[in-house]
Amino acid sequence: MRSLLDWSRPRERAMTRLLGQFVRAESPSFDKAAVDRFGRIVAAEWKRRGAIVTLLRERERGDHVRAELRPRGNRRASQILVLGHLDTVYDAGTITRMPFRVSQGRAWGPGTFDMKGGLVIALFAVDALASLNCLPEKRIVFLWTSDEEIGSGSSRAAIEREAKRSDAVLVLEPAAGLDGRVKTGRKGVGEIELIVIGRAAHAALNPEGGVNAIEEIALQIARISRWNQPRRGISVNAGVIEGGTRTNVIADRARALVDIRASRARDMRTLEQKFRALRPILPGAKLEIRGGFNRPPMERKMSAALYGKARALAKEMRMTLGEAFVGGASDGNFTAAMGVPTLDGLGAVGENAHSPRENIVLRSLPERAALLAGLIRTF
Repeated sequence: MRSLLDWSRPRERAMTRLLGQFVRAESPSFDKAAVDRFGRIVAAEWKRRGAIVTLLRERERGDHVRAELRPRGNRRASQILVLGHLDTVYDAGTITRMPFRVSQGRAWGPGTFDMKGGLVIALFAVDALASLNCLPEKRIVFLWTSDEEIGSGSSRAAIEREAKRSDAVLVLEPAAGLDGRVKTGRKGVGEIELIVIGRAAHAALNPEGGVNAIEEIALQIARISRWNQPRRGISVNAGVIEGGTRTNVIADRARALVDIRASRARDMRTLEQKFRALRPILPGAKLEIRGGFNRPPMERKMSAALYGKARALAKEMRMTLGEAFVGGASDGNFTAAMGVPTLDGLGAVGENAHSPRENIVLRSLPERAALLAGLIRTF
């Protein structure tokens, strides 16, 4: 580990230069052309390192990039999957208002932290292993997807296909906190749509002839809000509500979008069942429930052994590596739910993801590259 760290530290400036190139190549999730342009830049970097690169073509979303490093003379070798994403939450043109810059030991710009820093870390981790002639005897697959920030609709099948072949999954989402904690647990995440059909009527002349859909949706929101159990990791939040046409009309339609999260798979299933069991409160109202969880929880039991390895490797570098449980989800949720050991948050150390203040700590880049290289080497 000391050799990997000693090799990596002098490369901080080179890592920063590549990060700047990546950040300036904007890649909004919904802009296929932009994501594809950035994907080709990333693919070229992997080709320069001798990887077998495949573009997984998509019609509507950006193409996913798969880069594979094969051990010499061992075609039957098992596989390690390193996972991350190309897309960011920032619209095209953000770079003009929020340019990439380096100041006071940090790099600032859209996507620096989530997660273009992680893409740079992966490349230099492989460089370190290759330079020290210590690549593992397992196949390493790097899968960079194009739509993680919008639910991974086009990439989930590819992620799960690769995970089935893998002994472990290492996820290069950002670290938790400036102390660089890895993520050993994540909540499952979903969205429920509540739709109420009422009956329209004149609000003054014939109110008794109507069924107010807005009132029904309000009663339902009050009901489901009681399902929050913060200590158990269950959260229910109505974040969007729509309904009605005019103030003098009894609303005949309303809808609410509800964010749902749970820390355990069994709680996820229970919460979905509770939503399916909802019934109208007002006589004459009709209630429809759509949606559910789209990412299962990542439970700590699927990360514990890998975290132990990572913590021991960090100790060899005279560093302390903590762990964190976080409410947000990632593609690691999919792989952990399949029973594949998964460790998340191995990417950049920084702050303020998805905001104008997004940044990473540059001195951490070589450290994280060495840590990732060391983890890969243990397999």
